[in-house]
Amino acid sequence: MVDQGMAKKIAEGEGFIAALDQSGGSTPKALKGYGIEDGAWSSEEEMFGLIHAMRARIITSPAFTGDKVIGAILFERTMDGQVDGKPTPQALIERGVVPFIKIDKGLEDEKDGVQLMKPNPGLDTLLARARALGVFGTKERSVINLANRAGIAAVVKQQFEVGQQVLAGGLMPIIEPEVNIKSPERAAADQILLEELLKALDAMSGDDKVMLKLSLPTKPGLFDPLVDHPRVLRVVALSGGFARPEACVELAKNRGVIASFSRALLEDLRAQMSDAEFNASLGSAIDEIHAASTKKAVLAA
Repeated sequence: MVDQGMAKKIAEGEGFIAALDQSGGSTPKALKGYGIEDGAWSSEEEMFGLIHAMRARIITSPAFTGDKVIGAILFERTMDGQVDGKPTPQALIERGVVPFIKIDKGLEDEKDGVQLMKPNPGLDTLLARARALGVFGTKERSVINLANRAGIAAVVKQQFEVGQQVLAGGLMPIIEPEVNIKSPERAAADQILLEELLKALDAMSGDDKVMLKLSLPTKPGLFDPLVDHPRVLRVVALSGGFARPEACVELAKNRGVIASFSRALLEDLRAQMSDAEFNASLGSAIDEIHAASTKKAVLAA
C-alpha cells in the first residue's frame, strides 16, 4: 500500500515535480550544462560526486520547498547518498517534497519505431530498499519515435507490467512512455498512445492507481481523458528537449497536467554562481514552471 499522505499531496498539491534523475551517459551532459566541463573529474566516482553536489545544492536551496515543488525524482545513487547529513529522501521529506526514484536501466535498440526498457532483474530488491528509505514512487522511461501501433502497444504493455510490480512493492509508479518531440509522426503517435493508455487503464483491477509522465502533446487538451481517469493519480509532463519558456507555454495549454521537468528546470544554473545568484536563478525557474503547472491558459474554441 502506497503512503496515503504522500499520495494526497501528489494528487492535490498545487505545484510540480522536479526531475533530478540524470544518470549514466547523461551525467556528463548535465554537468556540462552546469558549467563543469569534461576533464574536471578523473573517475566515475568523482563524476557522480560532482552531480550529487549539484543536486544537494538544489535540494537545500531556500527556493526548493514543498510549497511549489511537490515531488522530486532521484537517481538511485542520489537516493543512496546524503544531503545535510541525512539520507536524500529524508532531506526531501523534511522540506515537504515527496521523493521518487528512477528505476529503469536504460533503453533497448529501436524496434517497431519504439525503444523498450532493458530487463531489470534486481527491481524487487531496489523497490524494497527505496521503500525503507521513505521513497513514495518510481519512474520508468520508454521512448516512442514513430506512430507504430504495434510498437506503442508493446511499450504500454511493458510499462504497465513493471507498474504492477512497483505497486506490489508498495510504491507508486510513474509510467513514462515518452513521445520524441522531434518525431515526424508525433501527432499520430500522441493519438495512438492515448488510445493504448486508456485500454490499459480500463483493464486495471482493484483500486490501484498509477501516474503518467508524458511528452507535451501537439494538440492541447489531448490528454484530458487521462487527467480525468479514475485510475490516474496525476498526469505530469516532461520538457522533452523544449527550452523552459516554450515548455511552459505548451504546458499551460493542458488542463490538469503539471510539470516534471529536468533540463528546463536546471538550464540556467551554473556551478560558478554565488549562493545568492544560484538561489535567485533557481527560484525564478521554479516560479515560472509552477505558474505553468497551476495557472492554465484559456484557449479559443
